[in-house]
Amino acid sequence: MIQVEKLSKSYGQGKVLDIESLQIPEGQSFGLVGNNGAGKTTFFSLLLDLIEPTTGHITNRGTRVDQSEDWKPFTSAFIDESFLIGYLTAEEYFYFIGDLRGQTKADVDALLAKYSEFFNGEILNSKKYLRDLSKGNMKKVGIIATLIGSPKVVILDEPFANLDPTTVNRLKKVIRELSQDPTVTVLVSSHDLVHTVEVCDRIVALNKGQVVRDIQKSSETLRELEEFFAV
Repeated sequence: MIQVEKLSKSYGQGKVLDIESLQIPEGQSFGLVGNNGAGKTTFFSLLLDLIEPTTGHITNRGTRVDQSEDWKPFTSAFIDESFLIGYLTAEEYFYFIGDLRGQTKADVDALLAKYSEFFNGEILNSKKYLRDLSKGNMKKVGIIATLIGSPKVVILDEPFANLDPTTVNRLKKVIRELSQDPTVTVLVSSHDLVHTVEVCDRIVALNKGQVVRDIQKSSETLRELEEFFAV
């Protein structure tokens, strides 16, 4: 379980995130939606201990992320292209992440083979450095790299951006399959309400850093969110 207690983040006089309490149970597919500046990436950055909270803390499966690194072996994330190593090829990067997570090359190759359709023949064996790939293909590499080593918490920030429609549909399939494991918690943020509702069982909407909707998915969820953001 991920637990958030009295969490806030301020820059100068401006408070960009203010969440009194939030719990994300193990095995939940959790969607975070909101407009630009709502606090989505800030929340994920705090969850990954990339920035320090102004107040409060986050506990990831019993470990406070700002006090220990014990959460790192079971947590993976792709926030943006800065997570990649541009001077490596895709294969080199995958093997590097595999080595960090105690996986052999054979283990990594088996995982990559599983997602060959997702890569669509554009990633592996291209002999291109990651920095020379399109934004969409860089995102494909980053997303699949998060799955190396069978993490229990997977965090994807705006995973649908810069992907073509076919890849978006394939990514939805990847996320749904991942979410079927009751021990894996998947957190997805997106501007796209339709995509998020399709792959997540619970949707939390942020506005100006605060939770304004917390919805267990039903047939009315998309309409409710569209009406809220239409105001």
